[in-house]
Amino acid sequence: MRVDLFDFDLPEERIALRPASPRDSARLLLVEPGRGVADRIVRDLPSILREGDVLVFNDTKVLPAQLKGVRRRGDAVAQVEATLHMRTAPDRWLAFMRPGKRIAAGDRIHFGHDGNSCFLGQLDATVLEKGEGGEALLSFDVSGPFLDEALHGVGHIPLPPYIASKRDDDERDRQDYQTIYAREEGAVAAPTAGLHFTPELFSALDAAGVERRFVTLHNGAGTFLPVKADDTADHRMHAETGTVPASVAAALNEAKERGGRIVAVGTTSLRLLESAAGEDGKVRPWSGSTDIFITPGYRFRTADMLMTNFHLPRSTLFMLVSAFAGLETMRAAYAHAIEAGYRFYSYGDSSLLFRQET
Repeated sequence: MRVDLFDFDLPEERIALRPASPRDSARLLLVEPGRGVADRIVRDLPSILREGDVLVFNDTKVLPAQLKGVRRRGDAVAQVEATLHMRTAPDRWLAFMRPGKRIAAGDRIHFGHDGNSCFLGQLDATVLEKGEGGEALLSFDVSGPFLDEALHGVGHIPLPPYIASKRDDDERDRQDYQTIYAREEGAVAAPTAGLHFTPELFSALDAAGVERRFVTLHNGAGTFLPVKADDTADHRMHAETGTVPASVAAALNEAKERGGRIVAVGTTSLRLLESAAGEDGKVRPWSGSTDIFITPGYRFRTADMLMTNFHLPRSTLFMLVSAFAGLETMRAAYAHAIEAGYRFYSYGDSSLLFRQET
């Protein structure tokens, strides 16, 4: 499909730079194909969902994966930045480097430094490979939990570019850019639909008989990359790693059999469920990497509903929601959201989409 079919104009003032407070006070746009839209708020979820429905959350935890440092090559020194996006071994990460032209295989990079001094945090790496588009494979001098600890000392929260271009990250972001149920460290981008949930909302959902299950997909920074191709067939997705436990797969299949609806909280949960599902629609226990790219025409096997924030024009995420609820439905919903003052992107408001009948 032509990528320009997924374009729209978004006024810059619609981009949220901070989340709603409290989290569940964010607005929620109900989108049901053939029935229009309705304006609600996130804390209305217990009255919107039914007893026996199952919310599926992504429990990944964001690492401070934005690194700044210097590259030394002989006497030549250059300042560089790295955004880690996928772990490939206990001591190795794929990263997007800026500026990419300053990096070559064999380079040593010293993170936690600037050109003149060394900060308390220090983390060194070697460039093993240089790929396309500024991507590089880094091998760090420490490994496993020692590397994770070093990242917490040196790294910054990797705010999306549309926020980071307007302000620096701060201590608030270490809490705001993390779901309350995050537990499996490894993401470099938050599963932002889940940022709206609070302990009070969980209690209200429990009282309404709505179940919740957890899967893990470690979101990579590739989620923020624009689609540069003119046709979706020419776009390459970056892989992300994840897990669907056997107990969760069984619970979801049982819920479907008794008439419960599966509600994916976030596009990452949905992509993971679709990666784990067979042609018969049954969810299997699953672990590995997925680069599933969902565009209109895709036949969904798992979720009946999708809770998700508002996405960038021409992005793979807007393509996914258009596949789920219909392109014209989503274009109309986004036009309403812009006109009605909804806040967009990671710290913005949310939507609850019903899957279109196929």
